[in-house]
Amino acid sequence: MGAITIQQMADRVAGLMEERLRIKGAGLAEKLSRGGRRLPRKVRAAAERLAEAAHMSQNPKLLLQVDEGEVAEAYDICLRHLSPLGSAGRRKGLLISVVAQVVFGLIVVAGLAVLVLKLRGLM
Repeated sequence: MGAITIQQMADRVAGLMEERLRIKGAGLAEKLSRGGRRLPRKVRAAAERLAEAAHMSQNPKLLLQVDEGEVAEAYDICLRHLSPLGSAGRRKGLLISVVAQVVFGLIVVAGLAVLVLKLRGLM
């Protein structure tokens, strides 16, 4: 794994952070400092490892110290969390959520109505 590959991984994660979380910044390190708290702890730690590896990859001597397996694992963790569902998937999920809330509300209201009728002796 070369310096270019590590930098491309960092740029991909930075692009996904901008697209999905709307975090602006020049690179992955800056985006993490601006909006890293929006990420879960495990994903934030992986993104920080990736940003550090991207920084180290700019120096040929430090590039030899980068653990390629750890960088690949950090990249996978970040991609799994940040890869977008797509607009159709988000809309479908939102629609299902709203319908589930409405149905739950109707069930609760119907249950309360039955309870009130039983307590008044009308049922």
